[in-house]
Amino acid sequence: MTFKQKTHTYYLQLVQDRIDAFRAMISALTEDSKNDAKGSAGDKHETTLSMMHIEQEKFNHKLKEVLEQKAVLDKIDSTIVAETIVVGSLVVANGIYLYLSLALPKITIEGTNIIALSPQSPLGSKLMGNKVGFEFEINTTKYTIQEIL
Repeated sequence: MTFKQKTHTYYLQLVQDRIDAFRAMISALTEDSKNDAKGSAGDKHETTLSMMHIEQEKFNHKLKEVLEQKAVLDKIDSTIVAETIVVGSLVVANGIYLYLSLALPKITIEGTNIIALSPQSPLGSKLMGNKVGFEFEINTTKYTIQEIL
């Protein structure tokens, strides 16, 4: 497995873990509301159910966002190495590893820090479509593309 494939697999697992966590939270809230419905009555009961419902809606919204992220990652073929930077490219610029996919947390693989960024971000948009040797500047920092994996 190449370094780029390891990176992609790690991010896929990270997003899948989030999906599983949100589904577990939603399931727990659903179970709690069923149990609460059996033994309570009155205004306090209604307030509790309402609060649970609001929390469940929040988790459902976040789950939807994470499922959309997974759909984007699922479309990326991590075996392809393009000459120009495209979605799914792992780029080395100024010694920094940048994975063009989505805005996701920084990870470390084999002692190397990797930053996942969206192609729509300021840095991502500067990188898209360019080749090794391309130089650009963002916020007075000059970058040079050293490698595309």
